[in-house]
Amino acid sequence: MIERESIISIKNVSKRFGDVVTAVDDVSLEIMEGEFFALLGPSGCGKTTLLRMLAGFEIPSEGTITIDGMDMEGVDPNRRPVNMVFQSYAVFPHMRVFDNVAYGLRVTGVAKAEIKERVEEALGLVQLDGFGSREPDQLSGGQRQRVALARALVKRPRVLLLDEPLSALDAKLREAMQLELVRLQQTVGITFIIVTHDQDEALSMADRVAVMEVGKVRQIAPPSDLYEYPASQFVADFIGKMNLFEGRVISSRGGVLQVTISGLGDLEVPYDGDASGDIGIAIRPEKLRVSVEQPAQACICFPAVLDNVAYHGSESHMFFTTDSGAQLTATVQNATRTNARSTHGQRLWVSWIPGDTLILTE
Repeated sequence: MIERESIISIKNVSKRFGDVVTAVDDVSLEIMEGEFFALLGPSGCGKTTLLRMLAGFEIPSEGTITIDGMDMEGVDPNRRPVNMVFQSYAVFPHMRVFDNVAYGLRVTGVAKAEIKERVEEALGLVQLDGFGSREPDQLSGGQRQRVALARALVKRPRVLLLDEPLSALDAKLREAMQLELVRLQQTVGITFIIVTHDQDEALSMADRVAVMEVGKVRQIAPPSDLYEYPASQFVADFIGKMNLFEGRVISSRGGVLQVTISGLGDLEVPYDGDASGDIGIAIRPEKLRVSVEQPAQACICFPAVLDNVAYHGSESHMFFTTDSGAQLTATVQNATRTNARSTHGQRLWVSWIPGDTLILTE
C-alpha cells in the first residue's frame, strides 16, 4: 500500500457563534493527499461549518488549520490552495459554458491562450467536450453541476471542497454523478472533501468518512469499517439500518460476553474487548435469517410474528415482534421471481450468527 502524506491538518478546531451555539467542537483530524474524504452527519452537526473554515469563509474560534504545509490563519479564501463547489452550482446564467469555466482564470490575469487550453482540458475532464458555446439554460441539472466542477478544477487547486454537490439532482442522476465524481477524482488525483448528509453517498464514494454529531467527530474510518464496526450507538444507528437494543453485561470471560437484553433475554456473544455495565447491542437487518422451521445450526434465534412486509423491488423489509415483545427488522433479497408471499400474522423464526452481534460500549 502506498503511504500518503497529510495535506490537511485540523487541530483542536472549534467554531462558536455568539455565546450559545458551538457549531464545531474541538475537532482534530488529518486528511491525506489524493484522498476522497467525506464529512457525514445530520443537519446541524457542524460539517458545513468545518468545510467553510477550510475554504476561509469562516474563521475558527480556536485551533489551527494547515493546508499543504501552510498555516491558514489570516489567509484569505482566494489565496488558499482550495476551490469550492456549492450545492446550488452557482453557474452564471448570463455566460456561456466556456466563459463560466474561464471566469476564475480571467480575473487572475491568465493569458488568453492558456485560458483556452485549460478550459478545454477542464471540460474534457467532466465530459463536456464541445459544450463551450452553450448557454446554462440549455443544460440539464447534471450538466450544470459538471460546469461548476470544471470551473473549480480549471484553477488546479490542491484540494477540492464539495458542499452537498448532488443534493439538487434526482435520485438516478445523483447515483450516476457519484460514480462520475469518483472517476474524476481518480483522474485528476487531487484531494476531494465532500460534505453530505446522505450516508449512501458517503459510503459509495469516499476512501474515509468522518461521522459528525453536535459539532464533534464520532468516528473516522473507511466505509466498510464504519458499517461493520461502528464505534458508538450514534454511528451504528446513523449508518444504514440497524436493530438496536439496550443491554447489560452479566459476565465477560474467555472471549465470551454474557448479556441480558431488554425484550430478548440473556444471550452469549463473542467479544474480545472489555465491557461492563450498560451497553448497546446491535444487529444489521441483512444479517438476520428468516425461516419456517427452527434453525438446526448454532445461532441466536427467536420465534416471532410477522407484522408487516415492505417491498422494495430487489429486497423486502420484514418487521417482526418476538414472543417477548421485541421488535426486529430483517432485510431479505428478492433473488427469485416468485408469487410466494409471507403473510401478516405468520409465525416464523428469526435468527442470526452470534459473531454478527455488535457490542457498543459508547
